[in-house]
Amino acid sequence: MVATESLNGYRGPVDTLLVVGGLHAHEAAEDAALVAEIRRASLRADRVVGLCTGAFILGAAGLLDGKRATTHWAFGPLLAARYPQVSVDTDPIFIQDGDTWTSAGITATLDLLLSLVGNDIGDDAARDVARYLVMFLHRTGNQAQFSVQLASRVTHRQPIREVQQYIADHPGSALTLPRLAERAQMSQRHFARVFTAEVGMPPGRYVERVRLETARRRLEEGDQTVDVIAAATGFGTAESMRRAFHQHLHVSPTDYRRSLGPLIRGKIEALAV
Repeated sequence: MVATESLNGYRGPVDTLLVVGGLHAHEAAEDAALVAEIRRASLRADRVVGLCTGAFILGAAGLLDGKRATTHWAFGPLLAARYPQVSVDTDPIFIQDGDTWTSAGITATLDLLLSLVGNDIGDDAARDVARYLVMFLHRTGNQAQFSVQLASRVTHRQPIREVQQYIADHPGSALTLPRLAERAQMSQRHFARVFTAEVGMPPGRYVERVRLETARRRLEEGDQTVDVIAAATGFGTAESMRRAFHQHLHVSPTDYRRSLGPLIRGKIEALAV
């Protein structure tokens, strides 16, 4: 996106003030004149949107003060350090806090914009846009920016790596602390301490995240029932799996699969053409 006019001198109404990020947006946030223009324009805007690192410019303008916001995970610590009055959360792909919206990086901006289309014009229009873009209609804003494998740290301890691989290969097994500690040939207390320090999260949370991610993939890629997927991924029952989905993704497994409709139809139509 390339600017064709300056905000300087523009005094008309603004429906959506959209601030686009980039690799150097955190440097642009130090441009006092730019930040002042953004702040003035925001006073006439119905809503303000920061895409990816555009959150830095909104932060510099004071538009995120006292609000919850996100940005690309790689820039999250810098955003939090520079603007301590902002509650930075780099887990969701986008966040709405009142009339202010922020998104994570790259494709997450499309999720945010599609949500704006749905709010402004309706779900039918959003569904059509999603279908033509071959993307999810409602990928929840609370969905994590990256998978559990990417979110966890790279461990250099062979026993821990082997346990991680075992969990990924056998999500439906009884992955209790005693059994995982036994595989690592460690005491339960020592294993829990080492795993948490190496991976960045306790074993139980890691197991649940892997199971959740595996269940999501099965919902996306096949037509197995929720009961079958719950049993195969270690949740045991559909109700347990539903609770995990609501806790982490704020959507039920059935609704998650239903949101894939536009994506699947788009792929079929593309193949037909």
